[in-house]
Amino acid sequence: MISVSNLSVHFTGDYLFDNVSFLIGDRDRIGLVGKNGAGKTTLMRIIAGEMASETGVVASPSGSSIGYLPQQVDTSSRRNVLDEAMTAFTEAQSLHETIEKLTNKLAERTDYESDSYNNLINRLHDATDRFHMIGGNTIQEDAEKVLKGLGFDTAEFQRPVSTLSGGWQMRVELAKILLRSPDVVLLDEPTNHLDIESIQWLEEFLINYRGAVMIVSHDRAFLDNVTTRTIEIMLGRIYDFKAGYSEYVELRREQLELQKAAYDNQQQQIAQIDRFVERFRYKSTKARQVQSRIKMLDKMDKIELDEVDSSAIHFRFPPAPRSGRVVVEASSLTKRFGDKLVLSKLEFAIEQGDFVAFVGRNGEGKTTLAKIITGNLQYEGQCKIGHNVVIGYYAQNQAEMLDQEKTVFQTIDDVAVGDMRPKVRNILGSFLFGGDAIDKKVKVLSGGEKARLAIAQLLLKPVNLLVLDEPTNHLDMVSKDILKNALLRFDGTLIIVSHDRDFLQGLTDKVFEFRNHEIKPYLGDVYAFLEARKLQSLSELERKKLTRLQEEQAINDKKLNYERRKQQEREVRKAASVVKKLEEEINSLEAEIVLWDARLNDPASHTDSATSAGLFRDYNKLKESLDQKVEQWSVAHEEMEKLQNED
Repeated sequence: MISVSNLSVHFTGDYLFDNVSFLIGDRDRIGLVGKNGAGKTTLMRIIAGEMASETGVVASPSGSSIGYLPQQVDTSSRRNVLDEAMTAFTEAQSLHETIEKLTNKLAERTDYESDSYNNLINRLHDATDRFHMIGGNTIQEDAEKVLKGLGFDTAEFQRPVSTLSGGWQMRVELAKILLRSPDVVLLDEPTNHLDIESIQWLEEFLINYRGAVMIVSHDRAFLDNVTTRTIEIMLGRIYDFKAGYSEYVELRREQLELQKAAYDNQQQQIAQIDRFVERFRYKSTKARQVQSRIKMLDKMDKIELDEVDSSAIHFRFPPAPRSGRVVVEASSLTKRFGDKLVLSKLEFAIEQGDFVAFVGRNGEGKTTLAKIITGNLQYEGQCKIGHNVVIGYYAQNQAEMLDQEKTVFQTIDDVAVGDMRPKVRNILGSFLFGGDAIDKKVKVLSGGEKARLAIAQLLLKPVNLLVLDEPTNHLDMVSKDILKNALLRFDGTLIIVSHDRDFLQGLTDKVFEFRNHEIKPYLGDVYAFLEARKLQSLSELERKKLTRLQEEQAINDKKLNYERRKQQEREVRKAASVVKKLEEEINSLEAEIVLWDARLNDPASHTDSATSAGLFRDYNKLKESLDQKVEQWSVAHEEMEKLQNED
């Protein structure tokens, strides 16, 4: 459990949050939400120990561990993908080295009965037991399973991490955190660079995770599927509900309505008391009643309304110019990057008024096709843009493509033309850039603010084909809802690349799935597509289930064989110890018998018959003991050889 007590942080004199307190339980699934700039990332960094608060403390039990995934990762690793993921298993790898060293030492020792030898055996047993307890003999299988779940193909396991894009490097870091299995996992926007399949895999992983999870995300469907508790940061305060995000929104709305009703009732009561006091203040006959009501007012617990941040962007796209019936038409469209084939002989048509979602795993060509349609990539085959089509394009990295040294106002004013010039300030105000905010340089803006500014650029000229590549990354819940409503009112044609299921729900009427260099169309929105894919892949899932069971059986067989081998080694060492002990006893008896032979051959040692009889009796006992030991040695040696020769 982690205790957060009275945390306060302020920037430029304003408190980001003030006296914030809450607990993170051992199995909590928490969604940390709030508008862009509310302080979510700051709070996570404080909990993770990467940043200090102005006041307050974060306390956790001794020995507990926290895994933190920031929004941006920057790795200089020279390892390949699999080796980098395997660095998560530091304890298992250290134990493996220890086991090998102890095993080699034991092989060199012959003092089987010594305390130091037994101490080595005990250390080996302890290390082996711990190694098995933490799953040390399956670490590579575990790493491969998580990497595949996060979208890596087996062929990519040997690729150097340094050659990956930032999004794929983030997946490697996420894999390391999940494999490390800390007590608390803190994830800041983990779905921004994941495709739908990877998001669904991550949901299932986090639902069944053994520890606590706290997630910053603007993906409503992801939060609803994973979290059971919501903490919202708003205007420096937190609101904590034991509910998933959508349920929290409804509960919070009901709470505010009840609070407002109670506040209004109390204000009416206060007004009535004030009127009574004012009316009868100077009448001696009412003095006692007036004083009673004044005391009532003093003792009354005043209801205060929670301050609510109601600021939100508001806009709509300009009316779309009329275009031809066919907006985009492709024939034998093929795209390669060097020897790598991405798209192969695509055939499709998008007509005026179509709203199409591009979905599929990352790397399958969604962004590539968006760039081809917007004229930003060369290709083979044909891709015809229809009559009078005017394209508005929002690239996946559009926010990062802004000139960092320009001000907010300059960013819009420099590209506004004609009738749009006088509307620049109004447009910026609609996207919450008012007052001094328009003079801020782009480089100081948050990710969400940059995204809003990039979207604002789309309003500067009327278009009839919008091509949007991941437009919701970094946008908060409210901004995403407003963007979605604006798109629903757009009267042109829409192509959108997105992995946000809640955002896509009800937005598009077609889905293009990208898979194996081709595209397959589905009618309906993203959930209709997912349902269709689920039905199509039932047999595939059964095959995967069978394969998984076979893999699990193989792993269990490996564990069993390992245990058998270790048990065999222990039995061989024990048998060898018995053989060696018997050999030492036989040597001792044989040496003693040699002495007895010399004694019996000396006539002076047995002068009378009684003495001679006693000597021969003792001598024969020694020989009987020797025969017994030799027989025991023969059985023990045969048993040792049998153990050594077993597979």
